[in-house]
Amino acid sequence: QVQLAESGGGLVQAGGSLRLSCAASGRTISSYVMGWFRQAPGKEREFVGRMTWRNITYYGDSVKGRFTVSRDNTKNTVYLQMSSLKPEDTAVYYCAADPTYGGSLSRGYDYWGQGTQVTVSS
Repeated sequence: QVQLAESGGGLVQAGGSLRLSCAASGRTISSYVMGWFRQAPGKEREFVGRMTWRNITYYGDSVKGRFTVSRDNTKNTVYLQMSSLKPEDTAVYYCAADPTYGGSLSRGYDYWGQGTQVTVSS
């Protein structure tokens, strides 16, 4: 079992930056695909980005060039660096882990954190 805990959310002005952290426990995640998703009120959960165990990254079109996924295996932690934030980035952000493929669909992940709220004011 892998337990995930997100942190770092908050209120930020448009154009600002924020870094989310996802601390894992229970197992070492260095061989896991780690994903980030977000969900705004009334909308479906949206793929934000993921990092494979080979540290290859993929991003959703809406965040490409603004968000960066990284990991620190020594801390068993994954990060989501968000820059040039827009009001439409407002959502609850979730960290997810999968030992095999993961992908860009939420059903591809076995483990989820509880989420952290990010609010971007205009």
